[in-house]
Amino acid sequence: MAVEAWLLMDNRIITIPENTFQSLWKLAELDLSGNRIQDLPKDTFKSLSKTLLKLNISHNPRLHINHDLFSHLTHLQSLALEGIEIPDVQTKMFLPMGNLSHIYFKSFQYCSYAPHVRSCKPNTDGISSFEDLLANLVLRVSVWVMAFITCFGNLFVIGMRSLIRAENNLHAACIKVLCCADCLMGVYLFFVGVFDVKFRGEYNRNAQVWMESVECRTMGFLAMLSSEVSVLLLTYLTLEKFLVIVFPFSNLRPSKLQTVTMLSSIWLVGFLIAVAPLMNEDVFGNYYGRNGVCFPLHSDRQEKPMAKSYSTVIFLGLNLVAFLVIAISYSSMFYSIYKTGINATDVRHRLHKDVAVANRFFFIVFSDALCWIPIFLVKILSLLKVEIPGTISSWVVIFILPINSALNPILYTLTTSFFREQVELLLCRWQRRTTLKKDRKSLTSSTICMENSRPLCYQAPVYLPRASLATADPRYG
Repeated sequence: MAVEAWLLMDNRIITIPENTFQSLWKLAELDLSGNRIQDLPKDTFKSLSKTLLKLNISHNPRLHINHDLFSHLTHLQSLALEGIEIPDVQTKMFLPMGNLSHIYFKSFQYCSYAPHVRSCKPNTDGISSFEDLLANLVLRVSVWVMAFITCFGNLFVIGMRSLIRAENNLHAACIKVLCCADCLMGVYLFFVGVFDVKFRGEYNRNAQVWMESVECRTMGFLAMLSSEVSVLLLTYLTLEKFLVIVFPFSNLRPSKLQTVTMLSSIWLVGFLIAVAPLMNEDVFGNYYGRNGVCFPLHSDRQEKPMAKSYSTVIFLGLNLVAFLVIAISYSSMFYSIYKTGINATDVRHRLHKDVAVANRFFFIVFSDALCWIPIFLVKILSLLKVEIPGTISSWVVIFILPINSALNPILYTLTTSFFREQVELLLCRWQRRTTLKKDRKSLTSSTICMENSRPLCYQAPVYLPRASLATADPRYG
């Protein structure tokens, strides 16, 4: 029977016997798309091994793909698997098809399991593309900009707070620890940029190895550690200010030992949260290797149940509770400030500094809301099995996730009046020292001139500027 094409799409076919195509010895194209097929025996296409060039079994949503289903199709050139979930997908399923040039999947993530295929569709998930780890130029530029802003801003704050005198040493220590956590997010972004450059033009050939690599898992660990420690630290700092402002006459300020213990505990909890998915791959699967940027943005059907439950507990449990605690605490603080707005000068004076700090932290919490609310929404939608566009994922990981890490140095340090005063004082001292050195050189030159040509130079006495005399006086420090 000389049949070259057999088109059986949209026929409500449920089962196909194993020897159905045995007599079609010239069949070059077979289309079984849009049916209700649930299973195909592993030898279904064995008789078509030398003739079949195009196979389309797309949009059979309940179809289970056997690992050896395509093992005989060595001459196949085009394979369409759109609309089909392959939960146990493996590279060896597609390797026997050495002549395969076009393949069509339900999602871009499957493309990494067919690295030898020249054309794979869809060719992007919004983050990565068939060629590059970061799909477009905007992402490539933005990841370096955000990494630089995040790292430089936090390192600058750590350095300046180490140089200037602090009003509250314990508070300054908490801020520096928070900067360290935020700086890890910048390190994570730098690594994303570096590996994007490394895989430029040939990402799909390296995608599967990359997402299963130690480097990818380490990057995911750093991003998770940074975000969780930052959230917990902000919650602790908010509660600390809540107690000071709502109960101004109580002795509820933490001691040095209590502060050190709390900071250590927060880092320990953050470390355990980030490292737990790496401890048992059988339970969590490749938790951080769900995409090219190595961060568990949202759930998918290939994710193991334990991994899905864990990410839900972290993002919609711990982080959401922390955000609500922060929001409620600030609402209570500002209500307390409004309620105690009386004419008692001593109370106002006592609360003035704490209120200023609370105002600054309000903007920090606002930036956290901009960061975490979109992540909460994405997580909820993914649990409801709503299809998440890949472009949203790219915006979340490159722009939204690091936003509070990048803005925190500006909000809680660079814009404070005390910090500006201390920086101005440092600049003033530096300027005084520079002026004094110049005046000393000028004085030395004039003295040499007097010794070499006394009759000529003696008539022009040297006067030091008043500022230099003030600097030279030890009383001005």
